[in-house]
Amino acid sequence: MLRREQSERAGFTLVEVMITLMIMSMVLLALAKILTGARRTRDIIFNVQESQLAGPAILDMVESDLRGIFVMNRKVLDILRVEDRANSGMDSDRLDFVTSSNSRTLTPNDQRTKFLRADITEVGYCLRPNPDFPGEFMEIYRREGFGVDTEPFTSGTYTFLHDRILRFDIQVFNEDGVDAEPLDSWGMEQGDSEHRGLPTRLEIELEIELSPRLINEYSTTKSAAMKRRVLYRRIIHFPASQHLAMGIRPVMRIPVITPPENASGTGGAGGPRDPGGAAGGAGAGGGAGGDAGGGGFGGGLGGSGGTPSPFGGGGGGGGGGGNPPIFGGG
Repeated sequence: MLRREQSERAGFTLVEVMITLMIMSMVLLALAKILTGARRTRDIIFNVQESQLAGPAILDMVESDLRGIFVMNRKVLDILRVEDRANSGMDSDRLDFVTSSNSRTLTPNDQRTKFLRADITEVGYCLRPNPDFPGEFMEIYRREGFGVDTEPFTSGTYTFLHDRILRFDIQVFNEDGVDAEPLDSWGMEQGDSEHRGLPTRLEIELEIELSPRLINEYSTTKSAAMKRRVLYRRIIHFPASQHLAMGIRPVMRIPVITPPENASGTGGAGGPRDPGGAAGGAGAGGGAGGDAGGGGFGGGLGGSGGTPSPFGGGGGGGGGGGNPPIFGGG
């Protein structure tokens, strides 16, 4: 009887099991809320960082390149080109120019022993449809070509910048003021000749949709999608110094070097009555001729010693001492 009573009391009752399950469920629920809150906070921080860094970083790069635009000794069609484009109803303008900013990509030399950076590079910004979300987003790339060639708006290395672009619109203004009319294109061959070269300013608009990180952000409602869109705008004004630089055309010139007027030395002065005095003055660095000086025809050669003169006169008048004359003289 005693063993039977002990076996019947072994184990947990139904009430005890239910209480245990209820406590465990409360603990798990609390842990789930904590993890969900931590994930939500992480995603919010990520979205804030992306909204504050992605768009401004791209526009800062564009502005930095445009501030160093190279216009000196360039054709007006090779200075700046803005092409009006659209992709699936979204503005996807293209921007190309030559900048004096240092290249951001490294280019190996012919021997591939070291990498080089160019001081003047071809730069462009272009977009293409996002292959993962066709018709919804675009990808933006930065084109860079090492140095400058005859076709500055083609070829180069493309660097990926962002993959959720909704709009990239560039408006060109050829004059200042609130009443200035914006232009959609600039520097095109088939365009107006006045719309070439360097404009007064550019206004660039970049719209980005943040990547959905939260579960409720995957909602397809329009309000949820609009909350993730951020529009950035940048105005870039070109100073008057850059407009003046367009007229500078440096020309290489070979200097003309003329010999000095008295390269052979100053001749000696001939005596007033000596017929040989004038001839003696023709020698390089010759001594004084004439009655008192006795300058003859060969008044002595300057330099490292003159030759003896048969008609007198000072030998070696320039330096080093000349050979003694045959007929008197210094």
